[in-house]
Amino acid sequence: MKFEYLLFNLIVIVGPIVSQFNQQIRHISHWRLKLLTTMFVMIPYIIWDVLVTGSHWWFNETYTLDFRLLGLPIGEWFFFITAPYGCLLVWETLSDAKLSTRLRPLRHVGTVLYVALPIGVWVFSTGKQYTGLVLVCVGLVGLTDTLLRTELLMQPKIYIYIGIVFGLILIFNGYLTARPVVLYGEAYRIGYRILTIPIEDFGYGFTLMLFNAMLYEKVFNFTLRRNNGR
Repeated sequence: MKFEYLLFNLIVIVGPIVSQFNQQIRHISHWRLKLLTTMFVMIPYIIWDVLVTGSHWWFNETYTLDFRLLGLPIGEWFFFITAPYGCLLVWETLSDAKLSTRLRPLRHVGTVLYVALPIGVWVFSTGKQYTGLVLVCVGLVGLTDTLLRTELLMQPKIYIYIGIVFGLILIFNGYLTARPVVLYGEAYRIGYRILTIPIEDFGYGFTLMLFNAMLYEKVFNFTLRRNNGR
């Protein structure tokens, strides 16, 4: 079905939409902030996508509509909204005070991630460009957490979130790669897969969702302080 990727996105977003009818979730949900966050974070990922589609990966015309915007099927555009939006809803439901406690032993995690930056640049130079770009993004996650002062990497909550995201990647990305809706240029990655999913896709998904969570927390806290100051 040529509209299958679009249908996939509708299935992904139906859960978050239905959840808004739950009074408890609706009470804590800030859908405007989530949408603003996803729209902002998707910009560099869309640029990345546009630049590498046709080499690092491409989209199976059997499962995507013929219409393309900047070379990307409409389903791909929606993916950067539906998937992060749904994950941010999961993030909100993990906002228990105990899970938000910062642990000093985790304070060096961001620093460790910095190492991925130069490693990623080197791997990119060897021709494994997809692998290298993912490693660079992993390093930028640590840098972003430091610059925004969100300190999410010091919270046990973020690692529970990563575990949930891992499961979601197995389900949804597993579908896209097994079908396959998305195909890959093997020369640009190291070649390892978990089931049908290239190992780089996990790093891609983790960084996308972490950037969204960090920016969401920053915008949410800023909005909260501004409203309290009135």
